Amino acid sequence: MAADDRTAHQDDRSDRDDVLRRLRTGTAAEHDAVERTLDLLDPRLDRDRLGAALALMHGFWIAAEHGLDEWAARLPEDAAAVDWPRRRRAELFAADLRALGADGPAHVPELPAVPGTDEALGRLYVLEGSTLGGTFIDRHLVTLPTLSGVRIGAFSPYGDQTGAMWAAFRRATRAHVVDGGDVDRIVASARETFATLADWCAPAARSEEVPA
Repeated sequence: MAADDRTAHQDDRSDRDDVLRRLRTGTAAEHDAVERTLDLLDPRLDRDRLGAALALMHGFWIAAEHGLDEWAARLPEDAAAVDWPRRRRAELFAADLRALGADGPAHVPELPAVPGTDEALGRLYVLEGSTLGGTFIDRHLVTLPTLSGVRIGAFSPYGDQTGAMWAAFRRATRAHVVDGGDVDRIVASARETFATLADWCAPAARSEEVPA
């Protein structure tokens, strides 16, 4: 779920007030909590735990995208500026669950409404940033014998366009700030989204073995 790939973010270090730099540093603790919770690069990851994680993530994406769809209906020009329809992924999680023969989510989390584009971009930072780490997760999953023959699509939905899609999101976010967007609101929304995701996915966390 990493959102801080060094290559993708190397230009974020040029200005301490840059919104992408503020997002990266301001959400570091929450981002780490998500990675620890899901631990999808664990060499012991098995089919059941992956299915449980995907079901929870599917539920989260349904809720997150619902709020963004409502925002897009109110502010279609802002939504078009980040190419929102292309970034929807809930159905990819559903397809992955079917491929695994796993159940879908029993329910979805309650997420705050998305009143404006500041909050939308903060939420999207979390959802879109996950595609960067998703490429590493995909490479790991293909090495697991229990997943032989299963193609998981939700982690890296853009394929070889992952870098380009992330760059486009960065440009749109910076342009919004230049036009008067509130960086503090964007960061607060991203932190809240990360924290909710970590809490929601906690049931899929690997149980630590207690030494005898």
